[in-house]
This record gives sequence, C-alpha cells and structure tokens, in this order.
Amino acid sequence: MHSPRTRIIGFAAALTVATSLGAACGAAPTTASQSGGASGGAAAATAASAADLGGLDKLVEAAKKEGQLNVIALPPNWANYGEIIKAFTDKYSIKINSENPDGSSSDEINAVKTRKGQDRAPDVLDLGLAFALSGAQEGLFAPYKVQTWDKIPEGQKDANGTWYNDYGGYVSIGCDAKRVKTCPTTYAELLKPEYKGKVALNGNPTKSGSAFAGVFAASVANGGSFDDIQPGLEFFKKLKAAGNFNPVESTPATVQNGETPISIDWDYLNAGYTDEFASKGVDWKVAVPTDGKYAQYYAQAINKDAPHPAAARLWQEFLYSPEGQNLFLKGYARAVLLPAMQTDGTADAALVEKLPKVDGTPEFATDAQVNKAKEVLATGWGAAVSG
Repeated sequence: MHSPRTRIIGFAAALTVATSLGAACGAAPTTASQSGGASGGAAAATAASAADLGGLDKLVEAAKKEGQLNVIALPPNWANYGEIIKAFTDKYSIKINSENPDGSSSDEINAVKTRKGQDRAPDVLDLGLAFALSGAQEGLFAPYKVQTWDKIPEGQKDANGTWYNDYGGYVSIGCDAKRVKTCPTTYAELLKPEYKGKVALNGNPTKSGSAFAGVFAASVANGGSFDDIQPGLEFFKKLKAAGNFNPVESTPATVQNGETPISIDWDYLNAGYTDEFASKGVDWKVAVPTDGKYAQYYAQAINKDAPHPAAARLWQEFLYSPEGQNLFLKGYARAVLLPAMQTDGTADAALVEKLPKVDGTPEFATDAQVNKAKEVLATGWGAAVSG
C-alpha cells in the first residue's frame, strides 16, 4: 500500500492554464570509517562525473565494492520507488538500506546534518526544491553530473550539479465515485454544499509538498499567480467556513476506508490509488483541475559526506537512465527526461499514454517565488483553517 509522505515544497513548476530524525533506537553512532562504507575512497567522494572515475564501468566496480546504499524518505509506492529500488539492487547486487519512508524533506536534511561522519547517514536525497536550494546553499551536497546531464532541461538543475529535478506531476483531485455522486473537476466546484466535510489535502502545506502545491493551484484558480499565493489561502479559508474542508490528512488508508472521499494530491499518487484499490471496491476517479493547473518536480542530490559515495553516484546514473526514467513513468510520475526520451525513442509509449491527460504548456515559478510563497504559508495557513 502506498505510504503517506509529507514533502515540503517540491519542484515548483506551475501551469498557468501547476520531526527531526533521531538516531535509531539503541543504535550506536558508528562512523563511516568504522563501518567500512567508505571503501569507494576519496576518488568517488570527489568525483563530479563518471568520467572522473574512468567511466561508468569503473563507477559500477567501486559501488559494488561498497556494497550498500542508504536512502531515506522513499515510500515504495511513491512514484514507483519500490520497483526502482528492487531494479537497482537486482542490477548491481548493491543492498539498499531504506529508512523512514514516511519522512519529509526536512527530515532528510536533518539526517545529513546530525549524522555527518556516520555510516548511517543518507547517501542520496530526494527533495522538494526549497530544501534542494537551501541544502545546496549550506554546502551539504556533492556536485555530480550524470551522463544524461545535457538532456535535463535548463531551469531543472543547478548549474554546478548539486541538485537536479527528476520526476513530478500535477495537482489533481481524486474522488471516490461510489461515495460522491458527482466528482468535482475544478476548484470552484469544491465549494459546493454537496462536498461538506469531504475535501482533504495530503498533509499540512507548511510541511508537505503536495499540500503546498494544492494551495498554490487554488491560488492560480482564484486570480493568484506565482507571485501571490494569498488567494489560495483565502480559498481554503472559504472551504473551511463552508464546512467542506476535511482536516484529516489523506493517506492510502483514509482513501480506502472513505474517510477522505475527495483528496487534493499529486496526479501520480491519485492515479496509483485508482489501480491499487479497484480490486477493493473503490472507484477512484482522477481529474487535473481545469482552473488550477500546477505541477512540480522533486530533485535529487548526493550527500557531500555520503558513507557510500560511489554507490550514491551510481544511483543517480540509474535514476537518470532510460531504465530509471521509465520506471518513474510506470508509477504515473512525469520523468524530467521525458521530452528527450520521446525524441530519441527511449520513452515507453504505453506508459506515457497512461499518464493523466493535461493540456497546456508549463510555466515555471522562480526560486524566489517559491520561497516567498513558503513564507506566506508559514505565517498564514494556521489562521486560514483554524477553528
């Protein structure tokens, strides 16, 4: 079953027509040097490309010597990460240690900071843009450019290679058609009396990337812009006043049991629910709201002090290969390399065809616009939905 995940502010692409981790209980804080995890050596830790290690084959060799990779906050059914992890392990015989799958981007950053020098530190990170930016500014990430670097669109990567977008999706409205007579397809419709107590978000928008995007999409639907998320706050204030806002965080469990019959969430998660729960009697419909199209990507980064530096770099090479990108597509997530892959014929056309349909050309918010929206939400969300 898909695990809930509260990621803060994802990859900030919009369409104008888009607890801290404590140490494991009882675990002694061993260091990377004690664990032997750093057997890839200084060469891998400073390699800015596979070429720096003598090519991909040499990188694979070094990664296999390390034998392990530490990942964090990757739910198995989030963007098909379960299959991605298995495929990587099967291909390279490298054990993946997956920790805190329900964690947030802030948990990931905190783990990097508090576990520096330990063999339990995360090797790689999957982050919302706000945390990718702040982590890069703090010097937490190692610059590394995958072999498909030039195919990642401009604006979707840091020029120095400290982070780069990977996969994402659109804000969508998921609806249990067996519990809701007429499923909404726009934000405006969510205010109708028939949806009393039914409309939920996947988390708190001050902490959750999907919920943040849900508010930003509401702003776009109500006269706002990348520079002004306030109309989104006002919309949820109205939704709360109308009695339609459901404060329960939508999760696979709440979707399946009918507790959150309408869920504003990523299209790849809602589309996954459609497949996952069909056999359990849930008729889950998905619509990208026509009045509030908003999309975001998540970014990848390598911990500068990764205990398994070669495996960390090989993981990135795998994710940005046609194999890895198609596995994201299989999870209904829109791969960042999809345009290039459609051009060179490496994209799985059947998987592309299954993506939720969206019209329009994406326009991307700037880093400053995302950070400004984050600040507005931090100070205004509680008041908007309190009481």
